[in-house]
Amino acid sequence: MPFLSAFSLPLNEMVLTAFLVFARVGACLMVMPGISSPRIPMQVRLFLALACSLMVVPLLEPRVGTMLENVQPWTILRLIVSESVVGGLIGILARIYFWALQFMASVVAIAIGYSGAPGGAIEETEPQATIANIITLSALFLFFVTDLHQEVFRALLSSYSVIPIDSGLRPDAALVDITDAFSRAFIGTLRIAAPFLAFAILVNIAIGLINKLTPTIPVYFISLPFVLAGGLVLTYFLLPELLSFFVSELEIHLRSF
Repeated sequence: MPFLSAFSLPLNEMVLTAFLVFARVGACLMVMPGISSPRIPMQVRLFLALACSLMVVPLLEPRVGTMLENVQPWTILRLIVSESVVGGLIGILARIYFWALQFMASVVAIAIGYSGAPGGAIEETEPQATIANIITLSALFLFFVTDLHQEVFRALLSSYSVIPIDSGLRPDAALVDITDAFSRAFIGTLRIAAPFLAFAILVNIAIGLINKLTPTIPVYFISLPFVLAGGLVLTYFLLPELLSFFVSELEIHLRSF
């Protein structure tokens, strides 16, 4: 067959090489933002992982071929587990900022009073507030529009030079990378939620003072429409800038690994 003639390895070693590549690429796509969404059918994700793996196999075939000669079965199992862990780590590093954004978006929804009616989440199976869904969906849309998903694939290809198939993974270095990424992600998303948190603090202080001055009036029910309206106005004016800041922070993070 013309396709198989492009490879110099025997068929069994070529299949093993493709499976090892699929272990890393599939594990990365399994947790990558957007592609790992439960709204995407499993068959679509599977064929996408297969297509991406087959594109990578010709690049690694000369280097991996000599390593797989006379390999032992337990070595194959260790390589499969190691490749899956490496791919999952890359996907987690790409998704950390979205986890932090989802958390902060829920905090924003609580701060401006829109957490009472949760709806279907975009990236998760658990219900999420409508405002949080809007923020998450907008960030995910910008992730693909600005081609940041290509940075994830670039990091996936570069990982074969940094972490070759036969080198294994250093758990201490991986934990340091994950910790640093979580720290940067939550600090960055905290800046996104800061205006809404300041709004919530000021509004609640004002409502508390009014309640002290007029204890017989149900201030909470009277002030709720103003709190919701103020939150919507704040979201309308600040959301484009906050999403632009998130995308720039995410771009810096993705290009750093």
